[in-house]
Amino acid sequence: MLRIGHGFDVHQFAEGRRCVLGGVDVPSKRGLLGHSDADVLAHALADAVLGAARLGDIGKLFPDTDPAYEGADSMVLLSKVAALVRSEGFSIVDVDCTVAAQVPRLSPYREQMRANLATALELDVSQVGVKATTTERLGFVGREEGIAAWAVALLEFV
Repeated sequence: MLRIGHGFDVHQFAEGRRCVLGGVDVPSKRGLLGHSDADVLAHALADAVLGAARLGDIGKLFPDTDPAYEGADSMVLLSKVAALVRSEGFSIVDVDCTVAAQVPRLSPYREQMRANLATALELDVSQVGVKATTTERLGFVGREEGIAAWAVALLEFV
């Protein structure tokens, strides 16, 4: 049995924060606001994996009301998600992600993001896609107010 999951996340920019995407500290004038490290890419991917397994979302597993997750490393959270879905009898087959950001420029960091996500999910890097786009200056992303990410995951019940 194959299952598909979709994930979406968005975080606004904030002064004095790091800009972490796919586990990469991307040089930026502003970082992303969130309870954890606000890695919007990892969050969208975690939701896609959880959705495919019908296990809810990261807010259910790692609530922002729990001080234990304040400043949490999203790569660690993603690894926990992968372990959970495997414990439920699923194998992660393939994932693909898109990040929408007007700034900063992400293409120099894409391969490291793929490698980090693959490591967190215990996959070969060939099973992880990461793409970046702008929104041609449209919407909140285009106004440089934040970053959005979408992800899909294909799981197989084994």
